[in-house]
Parts: sequence; C-alpha cells; structure tokens
Amino acid sequence: MQYILNPFYKVCENEIVSYINNFNSNGFLFRNGKRNVIKLFDIDSKQINIKSFKKPHFFNSIIYKYFRKSKAQRSFEFAKILLENNIGTPQPIAYFQNYNFIGLKDSYYVCEHLETELTFRELVTNPDYPNHETILRQFTKFSFDLHEKGIEFLDHSPGNTLINNLGNGNYDFYLVDLNRMNFHQTMPFELRMKNLSRLTPKSEMVAIMSEEYAKLYSKSTDEIFEKMWYYTNEFQEKHHRKRRLKKKLFFWK
Repeated sequence: MQYILNPFYKVCENEIVSYINNFNSNGFLFRNGKRNVIKLFDIDSKQINIKSFKKPHFFNSIIYKYFRKSKAQRSFEFAKILLENNIGTPQPIAYFQNYNFIGLKDSYYVCEHLETELTFRELVTNPDYPNHETILRQFTKFSFDLHEKGIEFLDHSPGNTLINNLGNGNYDFYLVDLNRMNFHQTMPFELRMKNLSRLTPKSEMVAIMSEEYAKLYSKSTDEIFEKMWYYTNEFQEKHHRKRRLKKKLFFWK
C-alpha cells in the first residue's frame, strides 16, 4: 500500500493507516453506492471521511498503474488546488493506493468530513426551500468564480455541491467528488454554459442563474439563458436516452 499524507495529520498517521487496513470491518457507513463506498471515522475531536473507490476492471487497473493517476490521487491533488484558489472543499488528508503485479487493486481518498444542511439537489427538488432564490444566486456567483479561475468541474451536478448556512442570508459552498476536473488559463463562454448544464432541468432556475451570471459577465441575460438552456436540454436528452437504453438492455432487472 502506497500513500501520501497531509503533513498536518502526521501525528494521526498510524490511526489513519489502521482505518484503511480495516476499512471493510470498521467505521460508520455513510454511503454505499454502485461505484464507491464512503465511511466515517473519528480522529480526536474530528470526523474524517474515507472514500473507497470501486476496484477497476483489468484494463483500467493497468492504466491507473502506468498511464494515469488514480481517482484517489486526483481527488487529493485537486482538493489542494481548489483550496489554493479559495474554493471550498473538505480539507484533504491523504490518499492510498494498493497495487499488485498487474495494476491498481484499490484506492482510497481521505478528507475531513463536513456536515452541511443541504446540497444543490434540495434546491432542485424543493422550490419552497427557505431563501431558495438567495442561495441560487449566491451559488451562481460561486460557479462564476470557478470559471474565472479556469476551473472546469466536470461533475458539476446537484449532489456534488454542499451548502452551509452562515446566517444573515449568507452561504458557503463546498465541492465534493473531485476526481474529474480540467484547468484552463481562461474558460470560453460556451464551455462555461456547458459546465452548468447538469445542475437542474427547471427553466425557472436556469432563468435566475442566467440573470445573476449576466451581472458578472459580458453577455446579456437572454444570451446566457439561451445558451445555458440549450446545453441543459442537450444533457437531459442524453441522460434520458441512456436510461431508456439501459432499461432495454437490462429489462430483467
């Protein structure tokens, strides 16, 4: 097992290594997904979050050993880049990679666990959520800041932004699920709009986001709405087409 540890957590190294070695039998199960398992563990007065990535298939295990960084390593490194750019994300602690003679067997990303009141998904599913429009407008500013810094968060989807209520109508935003990102010197208009296409299928939310984005960018509200709505519809069509195809291919499930 190879690993890189945040120097601030050096005093907890043995404890963290033990958690990784006993991941399957210890910890509080936070999420058991199709691709990843997330468990929570305690260190001193803090709670940490350990994500175990799905074991790669044969060819990907080779790729992750010789040609491409693992998802765990990318998550750790991208978290550091986000924090260096004053973009919210849980503090990265470590990443672990376990290899055999063929390739990568399994990998883990460790970060501080962050408890927040909601994710962007609640804004989509509950239009009556308190301060809904205020949060949406502040989230749009947060996304604009990402774009201005050349950060293309490829998994910019409803469940991957945690939202924390600071009080007095102010909110903080934190990105999670970090292993897919691109970094640019500048982000052109089309790429910015496409990056916002996975967040909501609701035109009324896109309208508010377009209006807020236009306050910060050199395009009109109408231009931004037209382009953002175009890419939103394109994503929704692809998403539903994929779901219909899966139902046909796996009709017995």
